[in-house]
Amino acid sequence: METYFAFPYDGAPFEPFGAAHWGALGVIFALGLIFWLFRDRLRRHRFIRLSFAILLLANEIGWHLWHLAHGLWNVQNLLPLNLCNVLVLLSVYSLAVKKQVGYEFVYLLGIPAASQVLLTPALGMFGFPHILFFQIFISHGGVVLAALYLTFVEKLRPAGWKAVLRVILWASIYAILIFLINPLIGGNYLFLAHKPPAATLMDILGDWPWYIVWMEMIGIGLVGMMYLPFQVRIWLKSSRGRLGDQ
Repeated sequence: METYFAFPYDGAPFEPFGAAHWGALGVIFALGLIFWLFRDRLRRHRFIRLSFAILLLANEIGWHLWHLAHGLWNVQNLLPLNLCNVLVLLSVYSLAVKKQVGYEFVYLLGIPAASQVLLTPALGMFGFPHILFFQIFISHGGVVLAALYLTFVEKLRPAGWKAVLRVILWASIYAILIFLINPLIGGNYLFLAHKPPAATLMDILGDWPWYIVWMEMIGIGLVGMMYLPFQVRIWLKSSRGRLGDQ
């Protein structure tokens, strides 16, 4: 059992889109489908939402404890400043209290951001069944699933295009703050100082600083795209209403 918590890990390294990777993605997809199919039943059980929040928080704490236990924790890499760390904490908050603003960030920004990590997790040597394998997929899969749970089960919705603009504005302000903090602590939070060493989708976006510009543009596009299903629903309702008046 200690092997699965060890550093360095001498088990099988992570294999992108190998059996374990597909299995983890499959579990996340299945849970999202369950949230949709059983949304009315789940809504009657508040303890499920709160238990989900506790799991995400415990997993986030466990991530830091593992690094502390192995003498790997440092301010350059492990302060909870990366976007997905912030989104995990916002997911915990949103699940616990069902606040509209927190939900908007988790849904509009969390799903596209966490999905990118789920597709290209920087796990290196830590393949299944190392604890970091589980922690990565629980945290990032948890952000996606928290957004879906709050949407399907709790019936929260982004407050129109103003929610899209709010999320883009505050995310951009946060990125500027992190850009200023990184050189002070020697960090690379939000990958604003340089690209991550592992292969990611950022590799096709050019060198610094151009990949940052592209990430901002893609981020704006994805946040807007996440709102489109709600806008289409509004358009369809409006069209049906006009037809009913004729």
